[in-house]
Amino acid sequence: MSDDLHSGSSRRETLRAWLDQARFFTEEVYSARYRGAIARARRDEDDLFMLLVFAEMMGLQNPAAYYTLELQPLLLERFHDWHRRMGMEHSPLDHFRCC
Repeated sequence: MSDDLHSGSSRRETLRAWLDQARFFTEEVYSARYRGAIARARRDEDDLFMLLVFAEMMGLQNPAAYYTLELQPLLLERFHDWHRRMGMEHSPLDHFRCC
């Protein structure tokens, strides 16, 4: 009797693992052709977020300044890549030199 119970749970685990792999494969097949567009959209969203976080330092009115101020130290590492993508050769901040 215990072998039957063990066999049933083993089958369920095998089926669950197979379904997880099938789901992963299906998602990969579907998203493969859109991967570039998804990456661009994510980068654009990140760029807007960076603008919100650093707007106050660039002299722009930022309605979310209170909430984004504590995020600045976390995003400083990515600031250089961001301002280069935005077409700014050097840091737009007078008191912050990153390059």
